[in-house]
Amino acid sequence: MTVRTDSGALRGKLVVLVGGSGFFGRHVAQELLARGARLRIASRNPLRAFSLKPLGNLGQVQFARIDVTTGEHLDLLMTGADAVVNLTGAFKGNLDALQGKGAGRIATAAKTAGAGAFVHVSALGADPDSPVDYARTKAEGEAAVLASFPGATILRPSVLFGEDDSFVNLFAGLIAMLPALPVFGPEAQFQPCFVDDAAEAVAAALADPAAHGGKIFELTGPETITMSELNHRIAAAQRRGRWFVELPDAVSGAIALLTGWLPLAPLTSDQWQLLKAGSTASGKLPGFTALGITARPLGLFLDRWMTRYRKHGRFGSATAA
Repeated sequence: MTVRTDSGALRGKLVVLVGGSGFFGRHVAQELLARGARLRIASRNPLRAFSLKPLGNLGQVQFARIDVTTGEHLDLLMTGADAVVNLTGAFKGNLDALQGKGAGRIATAAKTAGAGAFVHVSALGADPDSPVDYARTKAEGEAAVLASFPGATILRPSVLFGEDDSFVNLFAGLIAMLPALPVFGPEAQFQPCFVDDAAEAVAAALADPAAHGGKIFELTGPETITMSELNHRIAAAQRRGRWFVELPDAVSGAIALLTGWLPLAPLTSDQWQLLKAGSTASGKLPGFTALGITARPLGLFLDRWMTRYRKHGRFGSATAA
């Protein structure tokens, strides 16, 4: 069981969440609101975060529109900020401007505004030498953040899962509909990370920047599973018998290369490279334990979350049809 040790350190503090309208941002916002922080949630489309408004008290949540690729109005965004969290990220588009230089701009603006804590959400596998733009720019963003805000905390989460995610639910939806499915990279390993644990890590880093600032943390779940195992576990939780076709790497790579440019392609070349590399901790950096958090496994939630995908939902039989 995780024991919070911040003793109300964030209560009343103004925290700016840049890119806070996404899946992870919404969970971070809920964690910070529960700790009494005031939030300014900024993104290119803040309307996506309006569902968070009722979770705060009167005047506890406000919204702002920002485009970090240009850097315009970042100084205004940071006005009065006690702490800043950078959650911006994407898999396509101008990643150099968004995840590389953009991250540096955000950190510079936060430092200039006098923010006392800065958390930058990167990704497991960030590598300045990677041929994949996503991994390369994530690493360049880390360097830019630390150059501008040396006391920043860098978090590298693995694949995030949650009841409202687009990862487990993507596979769950396909498994519920199709009798047979291909499995790309069946032996690729990853350590899925519960989104609420990662959100708590953000809060812990903000609450004690003296202890956690200037460090890089790898946030991974307690179990290592393969892509093949994930599909089988989801099918079992849905109580469905399914046929999975495990594709050799050569076939997966060819499909990504030949069809990855299409709008509805199952896999792009970059996604294939990231999948093949896996998403597991290096073991060289601190993780959840160093932040006082006990990470929870996917298995703790999967059976309950898959109820809605079963035939007849919770009123279905206890065995697969």
